[in-house]
Amino acid sequence: MPNTTSAIKRVRRVQMQTAVNRLRKSKYRSTVKQMTNYIVANKMKEAEDFLPKFHSQLMKIAKTGVIRKETASRKISRVAKSISNLKSKN
Repeated sequence: MPNTTSAIKRVRRVQMQTAVNRLRKSKYRSTVKQMTNYIVANKMKEAEDFLPKFHSQLMKIAKTGVIRKETASRKISRVAKSISNLKSKN
C-alpha cells in the first residue's frame, strides 16, 4: 500500500493509464482482425476501402506508444502488399 500522498496519486494515475492503454490495444487488435478477415474472405473492395482507416488507426495507436511505430508500419506494408497480390490474381 502506498503511504505518501504522491504515491497514492501515482497509483490512481497508473490505473487510469492502464485502462486507456487497454482500450487502445483492443482497438488495435480489432482493426487488424477486421482487415485480416477482409483479406482472408477475398473481399478486395472492402479491404481497399478500409485501408486508409486501417493506416490511420495503427499510426494513431503507434503515436501513443502502445505499439511501436515499426510494428505499425510493418503491418500496414504487409496488408498493402497482400491487397495488391489479391488484385493481381483477379
